[in-house]
Amino acid sequence: MKLQPKISETRWDVNKELELLDIWRKEALSSSGSAEWRDKEVLVIDTPPPYASGKWHVGGAAHYAQIDMIARYFRLKGYYVLVPFYADRNGLPVEVQVEKSYGINAKDMASTPGGRRKFLELCREYLDRAEGDLVGVWTRLGCSFEYWREGTDSPKYRTLTQRTFIELFRRGLIYEAERPVRWCPRCGTTLAEAEIEYEERDDFLYYIKYRLADAGEELVVATSRPELLPACAALAYNPQDSRYRGLAGRKAIAPLFGNEVIIVEHPGVDMNFGTGLEMICSYGDEDDVRLFRELNLKPKVIINEKGVMTQDAGFLAGLSVEEARRKVAEELEKQGLLVKKERIRHSVPICWRCKTPLQIINRSEIFLRQLDLREQLRELINKLDMRPEFHKKKLLQWLDAIAMDWPISRDRYYGTEIPLWRCTKCGSLLVPEPGRYYRPWEEQPPWDRCPVCGAPKEYLKGETRVFDTWFDSSISMLYATKWMEDPEFFRKASSSVLRPQGEDIIRTWLYYSLLRVYQLTGKSAFRWVRITGMGLDPKGRPMHKSLGNVIDPDPIIAKYGADAFRFWAASSARLGYDYRYDEKKVVTGRNFATKLWNLARFISSFPEPQEAKLRRIDSAFLALAQKYIDAAISGYENLDVYEPAVQLYELAWNVFASHYVELVKDRAYSESYPEEERASAWYTLHRIYRSIIVLLSPIMPFVTDFIYRQLYDRSVHSERLPGKLLEGPDVDQLAEDARLIMSVNNAVWAYKKSKGLKLSEPLEGSTVMIPARLASYIEDLRSFHKVNFNTYVDERPTGTEIGPGIYITSAQ
Repeated sequence: MKLQPKISETRWDVNKELELLDIWRKEALSSSGSAEWRDKEVLVIDTPPPYASGKWHVGGAAHYAQIDMIARYFRLKGYYVLVPFYADRNGLPVEVQVEKSYGINAKDMASTPGGRRKFLELCREYLDRAEGDLVGVWTRLGCSFEYWREGTDSPKYRTLTQRTFIELFRRGLIYEAERPVRWCPRCGTTLAEAEIEYEERDDFLYYIKYRLADAGEELVVATSRPELLPACAALAYNPQDSRYRGLAGRKAIAPLFGNEVIIVEHPGVDMNFGTGLEMICSYGDEDDVRLFRELNLKPKVIINEKGVMTQDAGFLAGLSVEEARRKVAEELEKQGLLVKKERIRHSVPICWRCKTPLQIINRSEIFLRQLDLREQLRELINKLDMRPEFHKKKLLQWLDAIAMDWPISRDRYYGTEIPLWRCTKCGSLLVPEPGRYYRPWEEQPPWDRCPVCGAPKEYLKGETRVFDTWFDSSISMLYATKWMEDPEFFRKASSSVLRPQGEDIIRTWLYYSLLRVYQLTGKSAFRWVRITGMGLDPKGRPMHKSLGNVIDPDPIIAKYGADAFRFWAASSARLGYDYRYDEKKVVTGRNFATKLWNLARFISSFPEPQEAKLRRIDSAFLALAQKYIDAAISGYENLDVYEPAVQLYELAWNVFASHYVELVKDRAYSESYPEEERASAWYTLHRIYRSIIVLLSPIMPFVTDFIYRQLYDRSVHSERLPGKLLEGPDVDQLAEDARLIMSVNNAVWAYKKSKGLKLSEPLEGSTVMIPARLASYIEDLRSFHKVNFNTYVDERPTGTEIGPGIYITSAQ
């Protein structure tokens, strides 16, 4: 019987990926698996809803490809896996983009009749276009996500967000208060602590003369914020600082503005900064906020919401903060009140989105309690299964750093409206019944009169502000597990949720999700948290438009294929570490697909026996293959796709193809061997190769599925994890035998090459001496290498050592 390959094509063609996308789409349409979760273990992946502000670069695409790899692995384990994909469409970024695109100002437009609604329509149109680009990328990459078109700006999602607010408000976890908050003048809104970034900037430290109120003595104070002089309420020094001992309780006069300030002692003052005297103003930084509270000082508002000095700033009124700083420095110098100024480089708080320096102003905002839950959250975090574990430290550090409750109200427009009305007669804050999407800024209140004081409807004014976008995003786990929508599914799924995300949003999305879900359910949001590093360019830099180093994944996928891209995404770095784009690894992925295809063509020539009486060399390579498979599965179980990619590549290319296939090729083809021995080779070829293809399918779903359909007449994505290739007490010994056989092969090949011989040429008159434990394999080695083999026990044989413990004698 002449054996012919079932696969005729000689090369893997990446255009077959497009054919498979169409096949998968049709199979998904004909599937009726929506209720499968009732009969299986469930995994819900809380897929990061990406912000629909433009296409991903290669780093973002790789991140989502990895999420798909984990989902596909759990399906191999028999899980029902839900991986929803929907876009994060709320918040400031789209507003900024629309303002730039149309040359408009959101606040000005919203103040005109119908302007707010028109602005929201422009935002929605922009987001629709951007979301389509994202869906196109992950679809082409073969990601098996379930596309939910109802993103975070949909009535469905916003209804859920508002429901959580109403519940927490009624439980007393949400309140309104006037407090100092970090404010972005450019964006015109409050920022939470997690939204603040810090940037090193060059500035001046100004040494300014104060005068003691009860004497003519001068005090010199160093500050980087001289424009806050009119809001200065106190000077502080460290009680250990002997230079100022006895000044506590006395008063000083601020230069230029004449305001009287009290002098106090405080252990928090750094004696080595400036002159050791610290200005306490409303407000330079969070220390000022804390000290005003501690010392019961009365704040003076001199910076308004536009970052402009108010009338209380005297001659600085109407100037921007930067202009006021220059103006007051000039005036101090002119009047001889500026001793000196020094160049400094210091950390400045800036807006995470527009990078504008932030101010602290007094604002009435709506807050969510979080400080009261710090210890409960710490206990929950300590129990969290976080991969890799070292990233948990960042989360705990952030928990310790939080200094205030979370301000959740924002003076913006494209976000979920706060479902709140206030009675202007009695001052009560009113929340409606949950269950629908409320837009208080444009709709009538859902009461005929105030439920508290009975005032007519005309007294009820709707809230115009929206939620912080993280207030929306932080309930993604509840949305994905269908909380309140499908209680039965939520009960089963909520204890088995995986959160995959980047390290850059640990203190925002991860922290807020843990906080909110705990407040609402009393439980942890996640069973596992999977943290990836940052996607970098080939030079190790973050990809930004400003650097001109953003790498588009589309041309790469078009050139090399999605599987090649996914192989790079899996093999570029271990989980938790930054990963660089490397085109060479993409090429390696393409070449690997071709190698798998060539192996498939070879193996497709042979039938697949269901069982066989194995030759010892076949058992040895089954045992060694199992070691690689175990390592790959262990990597998957740790949610790290690096190890499976590396281990399966090594097994397929450097063990299976380079050694085992070469060793058994003649036996598999030739009818001169007994049928039993040929069947042993066929069985082993199929068992190892099938296992490689199945385990590689989460990483390279296209080529593996096409091959599997050709060889085994079904989709690889309907399979389960492969069983053990070999079991028994001597598996470890057999695996080590296979490694030694590979060493022998390498040594003989290298020796032939050094003699100018082809690898298939015989070595006449030579004997290769190998360790006695390999005696059972001499016949296979002799047939393969066309050279005589013999064994030795302990004593080193005569001849030339051509490899570790391998010798050749009587050589030509």
